[in-house]
Amino acid sequence: MASAALGQELICSICLDLYTDPVTIGCGHNFCQVCIDQALNTQDGSGVYSCPECREEFRERPALQRNITLCNVVENFLCTQLPQEETKIFCTYCVDSPVSAVKSCLHCEAFVCDKHCKSHSKGPEHVLTDPSRSLGRKKCPIHNKILEYYCNQDATCICVSCCLVGDHRGHNMESLDEASEKKKKKLKDVLQKLLNKRQRTQKKVHRLEERRRRAQEKASEETERMTALFKDLRRRLDNMEKEILGEISKWGEESSWLLSNVIQKLQIEKDELSKKMQEIEEMCNMTDPLTVLQESDTGDLYDPYEKGCHEDTGGSVGGHEDMGRHDGSDGDMGRHDGSDEDTGGPEGSDEHIGRQEGGDQEAELIPSLSHLSDTVRHIIFYVQDPTDISLDINTANNNILISDDLKTATWTQTSKKRPETAERFQDYPQVMSSSKITSGRHYWDVEVSDVWRWSVGMCYSSIDRRGDQSHIGGYNKSWGLYGGRVYNNQYSVIHNQKVIQLHHQISSDRVRIYVDYEVGELSFYEMCDPIRHLHTFTTRFTEPLHAMLCVLGGSINLVRGGATG
Repeated sequence: MASAALGQELICSICLDLYTDPVTIGCGHNFCQVCIDQALNTQDGSGVYSCPECREEFRERPALQRNITLCNVVENFLCTQLPQEETKIFCTYCVDSPVSAVKSCLHCEAFVCDKHCKSHSKGPEHVLTDPSRSLGRKKCPIHNKILEYYCNQDATCICVSCCLVGDHRGHNMESLDEASEKKKKKLKDVLQKLLNKRQRTQKKVHRLEERRRRAQEKASEETERMTALFKDLRRRLDNMEKEILGEISKWGEESSWLLSNVIQKLQIEKDELSKKMQEIEEMCNMTDPLTVLQESDTGDLYDPYEKGCHEDTGGSVGGHEDMGRHDGSDGDMGRHDGSDEDTGGPEGSDEHIGRQEGGDQEAELIPSLSHLSDTVRHIIFYVQDPTDISLDINTANNNILISDDLKTATWTQTSKKRPETAERFQDYPQVMSSSKITSGRHYWDVEVSDVWRWSVGMCYSSIDRRGDQSHIGGYNKSWGLYGGRVYNNQYSVIHNQKVIQLHHQISSDRVRIYVDYEVGELSFYEMCDPIRHLHTFTTRFTEPLHAMLCVLGGSINLVRGGATG
């Protein structure tokens, strides 16, 4: 009774059915949205709108507000009512009181209880089945007969008349049971395939979840590692900054102190000279010759330049001679073997002539800052990306094999028989890079492992391609670092046929090349831990530079190296 009463409250007064999308108008009454829209449409043009239920009038068309609460109530009511209605199918013939049906007659399209089932006709056309409200689905819509067969050609259920006189006459047909079993068999096959596919999918899901877990773990580990790395880099950079600023401050103090001493001594010398000049002027103004000659005999007057007055000043300068020649050789950061001298510059350069003539004596008083160069390079290794170098196969000697990625040069006894061109090296197993350097700072790494003889370095674009002048370091257009088993695993550097043996035992397969074009520096490092500086050439670069490799009995790999050590 409560359910029936609730159902009455959920009836739209226009369509007399349960609310569909209920809305509320200004007077508070509820209607189906479609119903009230149609009712208000009929009132358009009359100048006034009214509620279909209470007749309250509105001068403007009422706004429709969706009643969400009422909509939910209707949905809940339908959910509770429909299952009850479906389960309760009553006998068609029990009119006095409802009795639950136990069978359905397809022929009569009626529901029968136990009592009426016993008295129901037993004719073949009266087929009794389990009670169901969808009896029409089980009868042919054309002949109104029970569906008993299945047409395989048209994939549809048909009756006897369809088989005999209908459109399906002559088609391949079978009983519903047979067709149903076949379809069930196919469905079971499909089900098995779907089951197998679901299992495979589930396994993939498990694998991917495991990979995701491992990826998350690896990402976490990499995050921790990179955080520690950058923390260490910041610490190192802070230390380098403090060291460099301290060196510069110390340099400023030393320079100021040295120059102040020299200025003080020169000021004293200046005062003495002024005093002597005054005495000489007074003697020159004397009219008595005897007095002039007698004063001269006292020996108090002299030419300080003839007496070597500058010896004292020179002594002061000489006292700081070591600072004036400071080459940064203290510690790991200094150039090897005093190589801050211009081992690569042309002999006629202004800098060379300046050193031959002795240079500016005052400038020699100021301590050198050249020992900070390698510290600056180490900073560049941390903050600057390495340069990407590719080999130029057009310059490769015919006994050099170049990899497809243009990063590896391998020596081979078999000649590649490439065409002889003006670019190609003819006499030595060498190759140069395709890219050229005309400015800025650059660095990259090369890997050499168990090579009989190798050399790496830089050369000008105009280097000869034949003869000894084409070899790395064989002339003043190239600079090289040598190594390999033939040299007992020791390094040497060469430029313009001048070889310098380095007293370093090779301990790493990787070498770093660094070039500062504007400053005119070419440096080599061994990538051990920590990085070891091998040698620095200083010069004034006058042409574009190319990386250059020479390999005999092995391979050299170009590597885009990162900061190490």
